[in-house]
Amino acid sequence: MKVLMINGSSHNNGCTFRALTEIEKVLKENNIETEIIQLGANPIRDCVGCAACRKNGTNKCVFNDDIINEIIEKAKTSDGFIFGSPVYFAHPSGRLLSVLDRAFYAGGKNFAYKPGAAVVSARRAGTTASVDVINKYFTINNMPVVSSQYWNMVHGSKAEDVEKDLEGLHVMRIIGKNMVWMLNMIKQNGHPEPEQKAVTSFIR
Repeated sequence: MKVLMINGSSHNNGCTFRALTEIEKVLKENNIETEIIQLGANPIRDCVGCAACRKNGTNKCVFNDDIINEIIEKAKTSDGFIFGSPVYFAHPSGRLLSVLDRAFYAGGKNFAYKPGAAVVSARRAGTTASVDVINKYFTINNMPVVSSQYWNMVHGSKAEDVEKDLEGLHVMRIIGKNMVWMLNMIKQNGHPEPEQKAVTSFIR
């Protein structure tokens, strides 16, 4: 089994990455393959709502100039996902939101019924609002949400600060354990049969 991890920070080795590596340790200890994709500092195009990805039936974004289609393709063979982000003005990074918008719109079926966890890092506050934003992508796409025994967050201005956040690191390890447990449950029992979506539009 494999868990794909996305670091939505422009700092490849910052606080968010440190949180992800703490989860990764637990996953590897339980023979779960991992891969961390760094979004880095390069700009990522936002979704323009053209719907071409759905009209052409490829489940790929028609704008093939960045990392989106790579993530969609890797999602096919991944069994779980962890999306990490720093907190900017009480929301996830813009680059992560662009990735989520486009990857879930174009390739949502590659993520469906697979567990997902949101992880955020902040100097001080805005964390719960940011976790809530990321979790919404999971809950509208038939994805079980992986929780911990406290909010999925670490605190610090730099990676060295996160080392001092012993509770935050503990929370990350519990996320890893809960991810392993959920992956095993799904492997044993499968997932519900999908039902044709009904779309109701009201004009007011």
